Amino acid sequence: MWTMAALEGRVAIVTGAGQGLGREHALLFAAEGAYVVVNDVGPGLAHAVVEEITAAGGRAIAHTDSVSDWSAAEGLVEAAVQGFGDLHVVVNNAGILRDRMLVNMTEEEFDSVVDVNLKGTFAVGHFAARYWREQSKLGHDVDRALINTSSGAGMQPGVGQTNYAAAKAGIAAMTQVWSKELKRVGVRVNGIAPFARTQTTQATPGLVERLAETESDPDFDPYHPGNISPLVAYLASTDCIMTGHVFRVVGDLIGVYEGWHLVDTFENGRRWEIPGVAKALSSVPAEPVVEPPKMP
Repeated sequence: MWTMAALEGRVAIVTGAGQGLGREHALLFAAEGAYVVVNDVGPGLAHAVVEEITAAGGRAIAHTDSVSDWSAAEGLVEAAVQGFGDLHVVVNNAGILRDRMLVNMTEEEFDSVVDVNLKGTFAVGHFAARYWREQSKLGHDVDRALINTSSGAGMQPGVGQTNYAAAKAGIAAMTQVWSKELKRVGVRVNGIAPFARTQTTQATPGLVERLAETESDPDFDPYHPGNISPLVAYLASTDCIMTGHVFRVVGDLIGVYEGWHLVDTFENGRRWEIPGVAKALSSVPAEPVVEPPKMP
C-alpha cells in the first residue's frame, strides 16, 4: 500500500543523477516530497537537475565529486546531513560502461568500470552505514533504505562485459551481505537490475537499433528510464518492508531474482577418484543453460 507521505521529508542521495536513470529517480523523489542530493561528475549536470527540481517547488542540492573517491564519498554523506539535517535513503546509481572482449580489454578499462560501479557503490554505502550506525547508537531509529543498482549483465552475463558483469554481480552480492549486516540498525537494503534507454545502454553494440524502434510509440515506451523509478521510490519509502532482494525491472516488468542455487549434486561416500568424477559429471550439460535477461 502506497501512502502519500511515504517519501515526504525523507533525505535521499542519488548518485549518477545528472541524466538517465538517476535523473528520473531524483525528479520522482522530489515530486513525492523528498529532499534530494543530486550527485554527478558530468559538467553542469547535477546543477541542471537541481534547478529543475527547485523550479518545480522541490528541494535539492548538488554534489559533483566522484563516488569512487573515498573522501568524496564521505563528503557526499556529510553534504546530505549538513544540507538537510539527516539521511534516510541512498540510491547507488552511478556507473560507466567500457565493453570489450577479454583478449582486448585493457587494464584501464577493467579498473575504471570496477572503480566507479563497484567501489563507488561500496564507498557511499560504507559512509552511509557508518552514519546510520551512529544514529542508531544515539537512539535515532527511523526507517532507512539503501538501493543498489546491479544489472542483467551481472545476474545473467553475456559476452564482452567482463568488467561490467563482474562489478554488477559484485553489487548484487554486496546487497545481500549489507541487508544482513544493517538490519540491526534499521536499514533495509535492496537492489535493482534495470534496463532502459540511457547513455550507457546506447553505447552497447546492437542495442541502438532495437531501442530506436520504440521511440515512435505514442502510448508506452518500454525503454524510457522513467519506468524504473517508481520501483526505486517504493523501495525507498517508509511503506516498504522488504530487504535483501534484487529486482529485474524493465518497461512494465518487475521480476524477483533468486541467487545461485544447486541444480544437481553427486556424492561418493569417500574421496573421489578421477574416473568416478568423470562418470558422475557425464550427465551435466557441456554448457550451463542461462536465459538472457527478460525485456519487453
